Amino acid sequence: MSQSSKKLSLTAKIFIGMGAGIITGGLLQLLFDDSGDLLFSVFGYSFSTYGIVVEGIFSTIGQIFINSLKMLVVPLVFVSLVCGTCSLTDPSKLGRLGAKSIGLYILTTAIAVTLAISFGLLVSPGTGVSIPTDADYVAKEAPSLAQVIINMFPTNPIQAMAEGNMLQIIIFAVLFGVSMAMTGDAGKRLGAIFEDINVIIMRLVTIIMNLAPYGVFVLMAKLFSTIGAEMLGSLAKYFFLVLFVLVLHGLVTYSILLKGLTGLNPLRMLEKMRDACLFAFTTSSSSATLPVTMETARNKLGVGKSVSSFTLPLGATINMDGTAIMQGVATVFIAQVYGVDLSLGDYVMVVLTATLASVGTAGVPGVGLIMLAMVLQQVNLPVEGIALIIGVDRLLDMTRTAVNITGDCMVSCIVAKSEGELDEAVYNDPNAGAKEETVDFEHFDKNQ
Repeated sequence: MSQSSKKLSLTAKIFIGMGAGIITGGLLQLLFDDSGDLLFSVFGYSFSTYGIVVEGIFSTIGQIFINSLKMLVVPLVFVSLVCGTCSLTDPSKLGRLGAKSIGLYILTTAIAVTLAISFGLLVSPGTGVSIPTDADYVAKEAPSLAQVIINMFPTNPIQAMAEGNMLQIIIFAVLFGVSMAMTGDAGKRLGAIFEDINVIIMRLVTIIMNLAPYGVFVLMAKLFSTIGAEMLGSLAKYFFLVLFVLVLHGLVTYSILLKGLTGLNPLRMLEKMRDACLFAFTTSSSSATLPVTMETARNKLGVGKSVSSFTLPLGATINMDGTAIMQGVATVFIAQVYGVDLSLGDYVMVVLTATLASVGTAGVPGVGLIMLAMVLQQVNLPVEGIALIIGVDRLLDMTRTAVNITGDCMVSCIVAKSEGELDEAVYNDPNAGAKEETVDFEHFDKNQ
């Protein structure tokens, strides 16, 4: 057997890191008591090492890994969008891309929240549940739709990049790229420079991806060293219902839409989404996962650069199918816990509010809870009910993010197919993109 065949794939390494992290986190819970001290002593001296191991080593390494991913987001989005828009020969194509992308994102969000409410009413997760809580939740005020539109246009693009305001970065990058396309030779010369920068950034993505198994290990170890089984017990019905609807939407809804609108094999897409979903599950951030999502769409799914550079950053900002599912189930759950009967009209209002809020509140910190607060207020449910579900929301947030980025890639494939920008040979090739995952580290290994 050759040396290359003995090497584990990146997906296998990430799974191993995730499993080892979960086991390590569980063992740490057994080793530490409630005060954070070890249950054993050395030479008569007791050591309190919980802070050193979990909050120190694991937290530091995990945060460095997430920061390394976030470091790439702004330059990747800006450079990719500029490269994509400056190469557009048909200005009307940009309008088509926007209309198709936003339309599909709104459609999938509406389907998601409808599924969530339907299964919530069928299962009734809040019936007979009484959960005492001392926690409190104060809802932040969401901006008006007019203010959201105004805030999309930056007064200072450099400040927008420094603050990571994705909608403002997208607007500026599109305008910058269109200006380059209209400038002639000067635009072509600058475009060639941006193309080279884009290649380098994608190679940097490869380097970070190869470090993922270690980042995944420490993040999962830290998480599962702090999650108690008793917290899941009281909310088990709600937790597993949300999880079920997330998986159903991610596997069935996306597959039906992809097959129905493109004729492509959805299993091929789902198989190629494994690495990106593992990143999303670990980081709980669509924005932090964006470099990996873009690498997957381009190199594994064959989505053209002019499409992926537009649809994916937009999806990471406004596509919140997973959050919409949480909102739907949580609304039913909180209504049942508080004994409030909602009418059919109320549930229709929940669907409309959650769907429109997924676009209207994009870029607002704590957007998931802000959106849920908006939904609850719309149907006169107590916002304080959010405190009931905060305890288990961390694990669900990880799954929601994986669903969201799968939806982003699904929409990208549909839009690319409709625009003739999908390389079906790459899409159908099970080994597409495998070389790009390890090319940098293989190069480093051979020169050591």
